[in-house]
Amino acid sequence: MKAIIVAGGHGSRLFPMTKFTHKTLLPLNGKPIIDYALQTITNAGITDITIIGNKFIDKIRQHVGEKASYVLEEEPRGVAAALQLARAGNQNCNLLIWFSDNITNIDLSNEVDSFTSGAILLTREVGNPSEFGIAVQKNGEIVDVIEKPSEFVGNLAIGGIYIFDETFWQRLDSVQGDQNFSISNVTRQYLKEGIAKIINVGDNTWIDCGTPEGLVRAGKMVESGVFKIDG
Repeated sequence: MKAIIVAGGHGSRLFPMTKFTHKTLLPLNGKPIIDYALQTITNAGITDITIIGNKFIDKIRQHVGEKASYVLEEEPRGVAAALQLARAGNQNCNLLIWFSDNITNIDLSNEVDSFTSGAILLTREVGNPSEFGIAVQKNGEIVDVIEKPSEFVGNLAIGGIYIFDETFWQRLDSVQGDQNFSISNVTRQYLKEGIAKIINVGDNTWIDCGTPEGLVRAGKMVESGVFKIDG
């Protein structure tokens, strides 16, 4: 399995902090956000990592070094276009796709080791469902996902960290032209085919650091020992 960290875009939700650096380099208790993501990925046994970055990609490279390869997103053109930049070298294999705002203390090593096909989707309950892809449940099963719903359909979010099989790219090709594309256009396919495994973070923690509020909450969690970095 290989990993792609999506770290493009403008980082507008964290402006002006992202005016001079990338959002993944903002510190949580002295360690950049990206270090927490990289530790979870490498602890799961994945060593082949591609980082898609914006104009600050050289700063990311300077910090991360040879632990990853790098792809420049010269101009933000959406999630699908960003992912396609990393396609070379990441085909015909299973993929962990990680949107860089996210950190979690969940151990993914067993899931990575045993994964063969389909998709693994992480879920968590959120208080602001209109900002996430939200699971649609029927008879206790997740059957669909609605991206940033304007009306309440639930509060179980799917997003940020995904494991996909090698059919991911052909699935992406089939929907990337859709208006208002999101990664939910791909996860929906796995859900409707009944080949997506759902993992709720449960007693573990998963937080979106892409907003000032999320960054503050994550910082407090680091201080309390919820998230830890080796060394």
